[in-house]
Parts: sequence; C-alpha cells; structure tokens
Amino acid sequence: MKLNQLLRGVEVLEATAGLELEITGVSYDSRQTEPGGLFVAMEGYETDGHKFIPMAKERGAACVLCQKKPVVDIPCILTSDSRAALAQVGKNWYGDPAASMKLIGVTGTNGKTTTTYLLKDILEQAAGAKVGLIGTNQNMIGGEILPTERTTPESFELQGLFRRMADAGCTHVVMEVSSHALYLKRVDGVHFAAGIFTNLTQDHLDFHGTMENYCDAKALLFRRCEAGIYNADDPWSSRIMADAACRKISVSQHSGCLTAQDIQLSAEGVSFNAVSAAETVPVQVGIPGGFMVYNALGVLAAAQALGVSLADSAHVLRHTAHVKGRVEVVPTPWDYTILIDYAHTPDALENVLTSIKGFAKGRTVALFGCGGDRDRTKRPQMGAIAARLADFVVVTSDNPRTEPPHAIIADIVDGMVGTETPYVVVENRIDAIRYAMDHARTGDVILLAGKGHETYQVVGREKHHLDEREVVADYIQELQRKENS
Repeated sequence: MKLNQLLRGVEVLEATAGLELEITGVSYDSRQTEPGGLFVAMEGYETDGHKFIPMAKERGAACVLCQKKPVVDIPCILTSDSRAALAQVGKNWYGDPAASMKLIGVTGTNGKTTTTYLLKDILEQAAGAKVGLIGTNQNMIGGEILPTERTTPESFELQGLFRRMADAGCTHVVMEVSSHALYLKRVDGVHFAAGIFTNLTQDHLDFHGTMENYCDAKALLFRRCEAGIYNADDPWSSRIMADAACRKISVSQHSGCLTAQDIQLSAEGVSFNAVSAAETVPVQVGIPGGFMVYNALGVLAAAQALGVSLADSAHVLRHTAHVKGRVEVVPTPWDYTILIDYAHTPDALENVLTSIKGFAKGRTVALFGCGGDRDRTKRPQMGAIAARLADFVVVTSDNPRTEPPHAIIADIVDGMVGTETPYVVVENRIDAIRYAMDHARTGDVILLAGKGHETYQVVGREKHHLDEREVVADYIQELQRKENS
C-alpha cells in the first residue's frame, strides 16, 4: 500500500518521506519491523518507542511515523499524536472492516464479560446474526475461539481482528471496551451501533489516578455510539452520560426506559419482569447474583435498540449457559459447593458474597487475594468486605507480580483488624484451595475469587500455569485415592 493511502485521515505535520513510497507492513514494535515497513513510534508509560527508531531502521523500516524527529537518518512522517495515528493507519491498512458490521461496546468495572456473552447469544439465536466477540476471556468468530492477551487489543491488532471477522461473514461484533483502551485511543475511529455502561467502582487507580479520571475515560465510549445504554442506578451514570453524543437509554430497578420489577433471586439464577413503556416481559437468567439483574437489563435494552424484541431476547436468556469464571460451579462429590468468580474489585467481591449469602445453606467461605503492582488502596477494602460478609476467610495470593505476596496479604489483613470473622492466611494459592476443601462443612459455599477465567498466576514477570478447576479436580482425586486405599 502506498504511504499516502496509509496516511488518509492522519494529521501530518511534516513529511520527509515520499508519499508514493510503497509500504510492505506496519509495526509499532521494532522487533517485529520488516524490510519496507512503516514503524510507528509511540510514547508509552514504561518506555518511549522513539528510542527504538534506530533498531527499526536496522531491521529495514522504509519510514517512521512519530511525534519527535528521529535521531537517525530515516524518512519520517511527523504527527502530533502517534497513538491516534496508529489507529487510523490500522483502519486504512485493513480497509475499514468495521464499517461492514454493527459494533456493540461494553464498558464498566464489572459485568462486561457476562454482558458480551449474553448479547452474543441473543444476536445469534434471536436475530440469526454471525457474531464476533472481543474480551477478557477470549476472542471469538462465531464458534471459533481465538486467544487474547488483553481486554481490548491495541488499535492495529483490533483492526486486524475486525478484518478476520468481516471476512468470516460476521454481521455484528460485541466487545469489551476497557478504560485503558479508550484513554490510549485503541478504539479511535471505531463507530459503535450501541454502547453499554454496566457500573463504576474502584479499580485501575494505579493507572487513572482518580475515580473522576477513570469515569471520564469510560465516558469516551458514548461519544462514538448511536445508542447508549446505561445503568441509571449507578451514581457515576450522570457523569458518564454528560457529554454523550448518542440516544440515551436508561435501565434501572427503579425508574428508567427499561426497569426490573418483581425481582426474585435464588441459587439457580434470577428472575424479574422487564418493564418498558409498551410492555412487560418475564425474564429468567440461570446465573445467580443480584448484579445479574443489571447485566440482563443492559443486554435486553441493547438488543432492543438493535431490533430484537424483548420477548425474543428473554427466550434466549432463559436457556443461556454459564460464562466461564463468572459464578462458575466446580463439581465436587461432596455436600458443599465450590464457585469460581473473577471478582477482583471491592464492589465485585461484595456483590458475589452478598448473592452467596442469599442461598448458602451452610457457611459462606471466601478465598481471595489481590494483584500486585496495582491499586493498593482496594486491598484493605476487600479484606473488610470479606470479613463483613463471609463466615470464614482464607487470605491467599492472586497475581503478586513483582510485589512480595506477604506484603499484599498484610494490606488485605489490615482491613480485617477488629472484626470477629475467623480467617487464616495461606500464601500459596494451591495450598489455600486445599485448606478450604479440607475444612469444608456440609452446605458450605466456597468462593474462589479473583482468578475467574484465568489459567495462570503471574509471579515476578512470568506466567505460571494455575487453573483452579484443575487444582480442585486433582485434589478430589487425591482424597478419593486415600479413601479407597
């Protein structure tokens, strides 16, 4: 592709490269630069891509797109914002594949993954659509599963994924849109048929600094939507939607465009009446938890905005499957229950423990840790929440990353000081799960919180395999062998 075609829509401040130059590829990692390619140098939060321009030149880059003049002699295009430029370059390189599909973006602290899976089911089963999915658990093209590294890919990879989806015949794409992705311009140039805001609670303050900044990053989604569906019961909703350039559709348990009435919660799921100005439709979802009411309302409203009736959507939700790592039951042969949930924020932990308290016949046992190199202020909050809502707590390690696990645990325990709830500290997560199983009682519900869909643990800068489902299954086999020996 010629350079002038690749730069359509990109702000060019200065050019020392011939615009008829033929470009063979695009990279923003100098290690992946190939001869004849365009290297995009971006200022990062850990390093500055401009430092790697000499390496990109050594690897054969034909041109550099950057914000600072290169220190080596190489044809370049200067722009004021390399991140915004990369998003536009990706859109041009792949031929704007999103234009041929309807995109639905989901943002919020909790509920994004479940919301995307439920909406994908509705669009496929009630509207006959072929749907791509982009998110935390995995990416999907229809039924094909693709691995994922982050919630929302970098803009160039995102456009490549859109291209694969469009070429495979996808008519819709449902995607999680993280605050990082919005702030770092990964979805610049992407237009959404609908956006959904689930909720906003404390998370990612290590990156955003304040809740206001975090909120404002998520609000960017609603400046690029046709319809914005938002949880009106969330206290941040007015700020989220203040500058929204879209049709606003509120969902609520009290008053909104779509409300939930006659709510019933049980261990088998939730049920309620979805009430709009025109109709009332009974809804059942086989995923427990009061938070599922809001997830379902958002999905129903989004589907309706896309042309699917409430009745048709409700029919699909009645038969939808569980989402991996979201209130996921792990089978055991004994008379207690183990649940795996991704709850890794104060609000998410409180929601899932409150739900469990509502149906547990025995004790509610919370096993959790907190991630290292992330917001420290939420650790004692989560400790306090666990002590308040659980009957017994096992404090352990999550993804410690480069922090000492015992230091993270100490922050959590600070929030439990003065409470009467019994707790133990078992630093090794596998040993902690085994401990919880060894001390389980009849009717107990043991919540393994924080890992969810993840099948690894990050220690230092390395990922080690750790799938809690396997940990439970392996220990069941070990215990059964001992019983039978």
